[in-house]
Amino acid sequence: FSSKEVKSTSSSSDTSDVNLRLAYINSDSVLKHYEYFKVNRGQLEAKTRKMQQDLRNRTVGLENEITAYQRNVSSMTLGQVRATEDDLGKKQRNLQMYQQSLEQQLMQEQAKLNEELYDPITGFLKGYGQEKGLQVVLKFDPTSDVLYGGAGLDITDDVIRGLNEHFESEKKGPGAKADSAAAKK
Repeated sequence: FSSKEVKSTSSSSDTSDVNLRLAYINSDSVLKHYEYFKVNRGQLEAKTRKMQQDLRNRTVGLENEITAYQRNVSSMTLGQVRATEDDLGKKQRNLQMYQQSLEQQLMQEQAKLNEELYDPITGFLKGYGQEKGLQVVLKFDPTSDVLYGGAGLDITDDVIRGLNEHFESEKKGPGAKADSAAAKK
């Protein structure tokens, strides 16, 4: 492990001779290899598939009703035609509202997952940074402002390993840490 030290000669405060130690993580790799994210992404994807299937079933049902109406319209009275068209129109609007509701629900679930990811990652990075004497840990991905980072500044593998170890210990329950500490003695 190594980090970059940068000396600042700013005169705006009394930190004129600061050795800034920084590192970066590749956030795409963290998400790809962080077990917590894999598990929860899988659950979200399963929920998405279930919602999409439900929407498809409802859409097919409405399409079948429209087809039946079109097939039988010639034998219906004017009152029946108007009532059926009103009913089908309501069902179509309800289906559109249902689709929007599902989309909103999925966006909320994704936002919740992102929020649930933020806390353990930043918590781990805070402890890791203190342990390694880092003042700054940057995120490196295609959307970040970091365009290049030397391999010596990349702490991605350490972070993934630490996050996964913490996740595994959390899955095993509160007694897992005590058990693993006793086993090492």
